[in-house]
Amino acid sequence: MQAGIWYEVQQLLAQPLWLATVGALLGLCIGSFLNVVIHRLPRMMRRDWEAQCAELRGEMPAEAPPFSLLRPRSRCPSCGHAITALENIPVLSWLMLRGRCSACHTPISARYPAIELLCALLTVAVLAKFGASAVGGGMLILVWCLIALAFIDLDEQYLPDDITLPLAWAGLLFNLGTDYVALPAALIGAVAGYLSLWSIYWLFKLATGKEGMGYGDFKLLAALGAWLGWAMLPAVILLSSVVGAVVGISLIALRRHERQVPIPFGPYLAAAGLIALFFGREINTAYLGTLLH
Repeated sequence: MQAGIWYEVQQLLAQPLWLATVGALLGLCIGSFLNVVIHRLPRMMRRDWEAQCAELRGEMPAEAPPFSLLRPRSRCPSCGHAITALENIPVLSWLMLRGRCSACHTPISARYPAIELLCALLTVAVLAKFGASAVGGGMLILVWCLIALAFIDLDEQYLPDDITLPLAWAGLLFNLGTDYVALPAALIGAVAGYLSLWSIYWLFKLATGKEGMGYGDFKLLAALGAWLGWAMLPAVILLSSVVGAVVGISLIALRRHERQVPIPFGPYLAAAGLIALFFGREINTAYLGTLLH
């Protein structure tokens, strides 16, 4: 009976329209959860750091109410109104509420539905490229993590180890169980990814006395190397540098960003990783063809 149901599901997912529909719905739901991760994970980590600092000072940590990705329920930050199930439907609830809290009418950032739509779009794109397969499932995990990391870095100026380190290990395990990238290439990619930015960091620090990037960037590139293999690293580094330079110069030129304020590099690494995921082999082929000619 179960085998028959699974066969029917596979037949449905083999049809592009059904696969896109399932992917879009899944992406919207995951995007809604990622909004919670982006908002809460840094605060959870900050609470842990404060508790650890209190213990080191010999103080008793203050009793705090439970706070996790699941508890307490989401609330309006302005009036404390608990978000109901109907108000938590991805994208649709924001449209129905016209982007405002139902209780106090405070504007709700358009970034929430934007992240949900981005996640839905990328989920459909991954399934269209890799299909409903083990490789496709693995790449969905990579894409969802990259979305969360990019927006956390935008908000907090750091990339949490709680995501980057498990992502790197997951990439190695993914390539151990699939034939997407040979395991030696994935292992070399993880090591080379970390050491390449680590070397740039120290060269820049020795030359200027300043820190040009954070350790989270090393770990994120190591994770991308573990998932995509060492051959994708040059494209990722080049793409992230170009995108970062263009965006950074544009922001400064438009006076929307002070020169002294650091610009997080994580979002550009994440964007470059996504480009490499979808077009990396074509980019490498074109690049090598140019060199050979």
